[in-house]
Amino acid sequence: MGNDTDPAAIAVTVVEMARDGRFTEIEALFAPRLRAVVSARTLRTAWAAEIASIGPVSAIGTPATEPMPDGADRAGRAGLTRVSVPVSGRDGGLTVVMSVDGAGALNGLRLAPAATTSWAPPPYAARGRFGEHDVTLGTGPLAVPGTLTMPRGRGPHPGVVLLSGGGPFDRDATSGPNKPLKDLAWGLACRGVAVLRFDKVTCVHGARVSDADGFTMTEEYVPHAVAAVRLLRSRPSVDAARVFVAGHSMGGKVAPRVAAAEPSVAGLVIMAGDAEPMHRSAVRVARHLASPAIGAMTEPDVEAIARQAALVEDPGLSPSTPAALLPLGLPASYWLDLCAYDPVAAAAALEVPMLILQGGRDYQVTVEDDLARWKAGLARRADVEFRLYAADDHLFFPGTGPSTPAGYQRAQHVDPAVVADIAAWLHPAPGRFSRFARFTRFARRG
Repeated sequence: MGNDTDPAAIAVTVVEMARDGRFTEIEALFAPRLRAVVSARTLRTAWAAEIASIGPVSAIGTPATEPMPDGADRAGRAGLTRVSVPVSGRDGGLTVVMSVDGAGALNGLRLAPAATTSWAPPPYAARGRFGEHDVTLGTGPLAVPGTLTMPRGRGPHPGVVLLSGGGPFDRDATSGPNKPLKDLAWGLACRGVAVLRFDKVTCVHGARVSDADGFTMTEEYVPHAVAAVRLLRSRPSVDAARVFVAGHSMGGKVAPRVAAAEPSVAGLVIMAGDAEPMHRSAVRVARHLASPAIGAMTEPDVEAIARQAALVEDPGLSPSTPAALLPLGLPASYWLDLCAYDPVAAAAALEVPMLILQGGRDYQVTVEDDLARWKAGLARRADVEFRLYAADDHLFFPGTGPSTPAGYQRAQHVDPAVVADIAAWLHPAPGRFSRFARFTRFARRG
């Protein structure tokens, strides 16, 4: 390396190594804390999945650096610098985000959506029909910023908290040039719904939570989701009896757990919520991406993920199992929590109405593997509705033909039919639910 301690130079070199497939050399740069949770094999798999979305690397951009106050006062970690390196591919881009210490070692590394300013409002969102302002959820070192989108008019309006999918997403669920949760927030606000969305703790405080012992899906979502529900209920123009939670992908999986933790939740909207055990779906998705029609992953990549998934099902899985050996680099505590959680059973135990949405072109969360589980567990509930959007992919972008990772890199918007259906469901509709369901909703709120 030209400069062994310059964070920007180190970060660019790391990206060049990844482009050239030199993941073992990248692993040699890891500080002990990162080596404990990420291996060269894990990084290779994650890189392959992202390259499947953007195509072969065509350019490495100028790195942006900033000091990291989060963790700067920790023993042995003073002087961390966050470096973001933009990477362009044939079909889109991504950002490689690293934290580099004073000795030039990598203390953190993640692959994030490309920074973009190309998002434009969807046709169904009229900016003059709502207002927005920033809020803070939680207190102390893990507080996160969010945005409250309020319809014009006195109300009272129904409210909804939006939860993004798995990974360190911002409040908009930014993916390439797309912001599906911003689409949804603006579209719903134009239809009289107050919306609160927020940056995930893994987006804002990734280094801090990755250091935490026993990190789980619950800690990733529930505290801030509960705080968001309570903040919405406190607003005078929001109907406190009609504050809902709408989760996408993993946000949909965890939504029943949020409602169990906060009894005031009036109901759930589950959008492409995964019900199949996540380690198994990771193998299924990898096999799909390795198929001849897509060719985005190799058979060795699939085999590596399958070995990691097998460890999740091993009775010997314990909190001490290294995260580097497990799928997605998530710690054993995360997988132990997931293995003990059945989202369908958790939803069935709730006495709140639910709207469950699924895209027919979704290859990540599918009709056969996930929607079928929700239907089997909840089909007898009169207060649960199912909607299938045959043309939509995982982000509820409508299209034709098989969905592929590259599709997410094209500027698109959430299906207007999805926005309209959610808005209609969130507004009061006499007779929508059974008399018993209405009574239990009232009892829980009362």
